[in-house]
Amino acid sequence: MRKLILLIVFGLAIGALFGQLMHSVPGYWLVRVGDTSFQTSFWFGLILLLAAFLILHFVLRVLTRLRHPVSRLKVWNSRTRHRNAMRRTVRGLVALAEGRWKRAERSLVKAADDSSTPLVNYLSAALAAHYQGRYEQADTLLKRAHLSTEGADSAVGMVQAQLMLDRQQFEEAIATLTRLDRQLPNHPQVLKLLKQAYLSVNDWDGLRRLMPRLAQQQLISQEERQELEQRAYRELIVQAARNPNDIERVRNLWADMPDHLRGDIELIVLYTEALVRGGEEGIAERLLRHSLKEHWDARLVLRYGLLNVDAARQLVYAEKWLQERPNDPDLLLTLGRLSLRNAYWGKAQEYFEASQRQRPSGVVCAELARLYANLGEHNKSQLYYRQSVELLDRSLPALPQPSDNNR
Repeated sequence: MRKLILLIVFGLAIGALFGQLMHSVPGYWLVRVGDTSFQTSFWFGLILLLAAFLILHFVLRVLTRLRHPVSRLKVWNSRTRHRNAMRRTVRGLVALAEGRWKRAERSLVKAADDSSTPLVNYLSAALAAHYQGRYEQADTLLKRAHLSTEGADSAVGMVQAQLMLDRQQFEEAIATLTRLDRQLPNHPQVLKLLKQAYLSVNDWDGLRRLMPRLAQQQLISQEERQELEQRAYRELIVQAARNPNDIERVRNLWADMPDHLRGDIELIVLYTEALVRGGEEGIAERLLRHSLKEHWDARLVLRYGLLNVDAARQLVYAEKWLQERPNDPDLLLTLGRLSLRNAYWGKAQEYFEASQRQRPSGVVCAELARLYANLGEHNKSQLYYRQSVELLDRSLPALPQPSDNNR
């Protein structure tokens, strides 16, 4: 309301000013053509002149447009087609999101030629065709997407790799993703798809090399990285250890391993077994000895007692450990075995019996039974054999057994 009042006041002021101007500036227009003349006041003639100019300008614009009716019709038709294509594209994307694949593909393909973003249409239509199981049609649509837009190689390649992974065409997917990785180094989506592809084909070497890049781009949590790296190095060591002549490969894997994994007990045991199998028991002994200083673990202690190196020196090291852990049953078992390898029969017997007192074990009983049998004390040997069988029987799972009733 306030604006309307201000507008009325302003209009009245302009009108009063214009009226005062007309009164103070008199004059007239005289137009004579032959014997005919026309006369009017200056201000009225000025208004007529302005009106004539506006009419002429409007007529000229209309005539100009009428000179190109076909091009104007083409522009109008093009705009109409674009609007219709946009509506079909939206309907197709909605259908795709709702899982109505056939409708989505039909709408998206129909709108692609007139769409301002044909790449989006063809890529989405390819997804819809893929989800219907029409893989050849999906590949055709991907080719059309590639041809529709310049510079669309990366986008088409990523969708193609994703579809290949979904179809379990893992080798083809890796080839496509490797090419994309060269074109787009450290692209987040390419790296995530590569991780998925490597896991699918158990390519542990490719996965371990990918881990630092995934972490650098913050595409993987610290927990998942450690889990995958541990799994990758475990599988690679197992694979390399199958060939004793490939011990250098195993040692290179250990050297390349992140520092935090060198304290993983499972990996230490696997690496030790690979070294022993490759004839590198000296390196295995040093590895176990240094690892036990940082990570005391029963698996490492027991494996140390089974190495075939300098038994006398091993026994010295193990007896030093006993000073810090006098009641460790696994260490006492290892000391008993090292004593046997040094031909210290009495000391071996003492260590085995001490281990048995700390924790009854079928394995220790079996060691004692074998030792007493070779010492000629058959009664004690038979006693420990029975104890060994009883202890092992307790560790067996509860399963049905034959009895007098069902024979």
